[in-house]
Amino acid sequence: MTLAKRIFHEKRLLIVPIVLGLVLNLAGYLFVVRPLAEKSAGVADRAAAARQALAAAQRDEGVARALVTGTSRAGEELTTFYGQVLPADIPSARRLTYLSFYHLARKMNVKFLDRKIEVEPPQRDARVGRLKIRTELQGDYENLRQFIYQLESAPEFVIIDDVTLAQNDATKPLTLTIELSTYYRLETNGD
Repeated sequence: MTLAKRIFHEKRLLIVPIVLGLVLNLAGYLFVVRPLAEKSAGVADRAAAARQALAAAQRDEGVARALVTGTSRAGEELTTFYGQVLPADIPSARRLTYLSFYHLARKMNVKFLDRKIEVEPPQRDARVGRLKIRTELQGDYENLRQFIYQLESAPEFVIIDDVTLAQNDATKPLTLTIELSTYYRLETNGD
């Protein structure tokens, strides 16, 4: 009889329960502990993914709220622009530009030479019409420069489309040709 067989035969009452305990522990680990560990790891991963999804949803909600706020503010500003900034009609636009140009020219010591107005035909379904103005002025460089600056910073809604500065004779003052646009509200059936 070999030594291993002899030890097993003499100590089998101790060895059998130990081996049986190891087999049961291994079976318990494989069939109970390991699946539960994988399941809990999956739950932790899902919880982390849910936290990230919640954070992303909260960011999206913030962006959406900002967009709604911005859209409503833009709508209010557009209503103010159409209702208070733009002249109500062509005569109002002419009066506004003529008076402001005339007074500004006098204030800046610039001579008002000529003015031509062209009403651009409105496009279909347009809410505004365009009034094009071409004005010629005479004066020295500094006064003309101040005139343009004051015109750009005036509260009246005018857009400078083109500026031409010329001097045909060195003894004569500079001539400024300035092309401007202003817009006015068109009457619509819904208003």
